Amino acid sequence: MPKIELGKYKIVSFHDDLEIIPPGVDLIKAREVWTEASEGSGVVVAVLDTGIATTHLDLADSIIDGYNFTDDDNGNPTIFEDYNGHGTHVAGIIAARKNGVGVVGIAPKSHLLILKVLNKNGAGSYEQLIEALNYAMAWTGPNGEKVSVINMSLGGPTHTNALYETVKNVYNSGIIIVAAAGNDGDGDSETYEISYPAYYEETLSIGSVNNDLIPSVFSQTNLNLKFMAPGEDVLSTHLDGRYVKLTGTSMAAPHASGAVALALNLINKYEQILLPSQIERYFNSHSKKINYPISQVGNGFIQLK
Repeated sequence: MPKIELGKYKIVSFHDDLEIIPPGVDLIKAREVWTEASEGSGVVVAVLDTGIATTHLDLADSIIDGYNFTDDDNGNPTIFEDYNGHGTHVAGIIAARKNGVGVVGIAPKSHLLILKVLNKNGAGSYEQLIEALNYAMAWTGPNGEKVSVINMSLGGPTHTNALYETVKNVYNSGIIIVAAAGNDGDGDSETYEISYPAYYEETLSIGSVNNDLIPSVFSQTNLNLKFMAPGEDVLSTHLDGRYVKLTGTSMAAPHASGAVALALNLINKYEQILLPSQIERYFNSHSKKINYPISQVGNGFIQLK
C-alpha cells in the first residue's frame, strides 16, 4: 500500500500560559454564530492524525473516544497519545475548550474522536487510513453519538481504488470529509499539485491563506480545491501543555472542520445522506470571494455568516 504522511509544516514559535482567541476564529466569523450554533455541541469530529495530548488542559474534555492504528506503543489500540504534536495542534484548532486558559477552538463544545493513523514520525499507510475511515463510519459513542465530520490534515501522492471507494462510502453515509490540500504548491495557479484524499471530489479540499486572505505560496493548486481557511502562523495546542504557532494547509483544514461542526447546528438538516452537499452549499453561499483563480482559492474563504 502507498504511504501517507504529514505535509511539510513549520513551527513558528512556542507559547505558554495564554488566554486568547486566535485570529482565525474571528476571520471565519465563528464567534458570531457560537450562541446560535451552541458552540458545536452535539457534533463529533473524527481527527485522523498523530493522536492527541490526552492530558492537555484545553483538550482533555473534548475527547470522546479514540483508537490507535499505528505501531506506536507496540500497536496498543487503546493508547492514542500524540508524540509528534501535529495532531494535538489540529485538535486544538477544532475544539480547544473555553475554560479561561490557553486558546479557544472554532467549535469549543464539539467532541473529538481521535483516530491515530500517523506515528510519532508523522508516517502511516493508506491501509491504516482506510481502516480508520471505516472505523469512523461504524463508530457509536457512549450515548449513541455518531461521527458527523472527519478531518484529515494529511495526504499522499497516489490514487488507489481502495482509498477512493472508502472515501465514497464515507461520503454516501452522510459524513462530511475535510482534507488538507497539501503544502507542495509553488504559488503558480496554472501548475497543479495533487494530494489524496483531498483531490477526491467527495472531500472538502481546503487550501491556506494568511490573515490578509492572500493565498499561501505553499498551498497546492488544482481544480478540485473547494475552500480556503487560515493556515499561516496559527496558534493552537501542542505537547507538554504548551501552545505553538504552526503553518500549513494542515492548519487550514481544521478551521474548516470546526466551521462544519458549527454549520451543522445552523442548517435545517434533511436526510443524513444529504448533509455533505448541504454543508458545501452553505459554505458556497456564505464564502468570501477572493480575487484569484479558482484553481488557487476554490470557492473562496470560509465564512459562517
